[in-house]
Amino acid sequence: MSSTILNSAAGGLAFVLTLAVQSAAAEPEPQSDKAAPSDKASPSDKAAPDKATPDEAGEEEQADSDGWPDLSNFLDEKYGFLPIVMPITEPAVGYGAVGGAAFLSKPLGAAREGLGRPNITFVGGLGTENGTWGTMAGDMRYWLDDRLQTLAGVLYASVNLDFHGIGKDSELNDHPLRYTLEPAAAALKTRYRIGDTLIWGGLSYAFASTKVSFDTPEEADTLPDYENTTRVGGLTPSATYDSRDTMFTPTRGTFVEASYGLFGKALGGQDSFQRAGLTAIQYFELPAKLYLGLRGDAGAAFGDAPFYLHPYVAMRGVPVMRYQGEEVAQLEAEVRWQFWGRFSLLGFGGAGWAWNDFEHLEDKQDVFAGGTGFRYEIARRYGLHMGVDVAFSRDTTAFYVQFGSAWMRP
Repeated sequence: MSSTILNSAAGGLAFVLTLAVQSAAAEPEPQSDKAAPSDKASPSDKAAPDKATPDEAGEEEQADSDGWPDLSNFLDEKYGFLPIVMPITEPAVGYGAVGGAAFLSKPLGAAREGLGRPNITFVGGLGTENGTWGTMAGDMRYWLDDRLQTLAGVLYASVNLDFHGIGKDSELNDHPLRYTLEPAAAALKTRYRIGDTLIWGGLSYAFASTKVSFDTPEEADTLPDYENTTRVGGLTPSATYDSRDTMFTPTRGTFVEASYGLFGKALGGQDSFQRAGLTAIQYFELPAKLYLGLRGDAGAAFGDAPFYLHPYVAMRGVPVMRYQGEEVAQLEAEVRWQFWGRFSLLGFGGAGWAWNDFEHLEDKQDVFAGGTGFRYEIARRYGLHMGVDVAFSRDTTAFYVQFGSAWMRP
């Protein structure tokens, strides 16, 4: 699925940092003679400090020893081989699970404030109740004192989805077509941090050969323009600014990323097209232990992009690829209230739009979604919260198991 494989691989590898806490739930926390790294490190430092001062270590240990379960020491010490298991609750493919093995170069606790993260290699697979399955492998690695990041991923899968049309389609809206995507894809991305700033410049290449099959007769009038097997290949330059205080459950800071993908025959594909994307996330720390997050996304496809690579609305409570268009935009807000000790309640809501023809907003469709959830601060020293969200839209009611932020970015 070409340009989307990097997002999937990046998100998956980032989640490895948080999913690993599940394997510690049944293990006693290791006792370490070493002090934990201070969470006051500056984002501009090249790496998190190896040790905290005695005073800082004492303060952190006191903060963690409140009688509630806490995995901060586990994150400080655990690395090497880790088994990973994560439920899938995406309504577009049904319930299932993803599992595999992760290999980390250093303790998880080194990952803070955008720098000092471990190298991660992950191999795994997934399956869901609607027959979707897949195998994958990924590697995220840092070089040159955290100035250079490389991300590589390969994927082979069979994904069963419903096609509701590109833009507003009254016939497909109520009678979607069931189809299957079978991508064999590979991608490589590099990012370089500019000077002592929090700005990264990136370049990625992705290639995918994808078999597409519909359950309806090929002569059906509602089928999109497609070939049985399509090849896409392209380069995507990107620019990222990241000042979040943590990659797990941020409470303040900014994440902005812009990308523009160029796909064509010269890069290994069949057709020429472009994909543009912009994501902006802002976190605010408010009085009374309230935390506000705002997120905005916009995407567009130009040229002869395959129907399954048109952008889509991606929010909790909205099935994946349900609302596709040549152009897509969405806005979402989330408020979290840490009302008692380590426990939080949160509410979220947003709106998304998908349409064709930017000038006239033809075939526009919109969707509103929202919900509520709870969190428990499972690793206080690193600001890692876990919990469950329940989300609603006119299409479905869904729940999601969350480790870290629902908007996590690596």
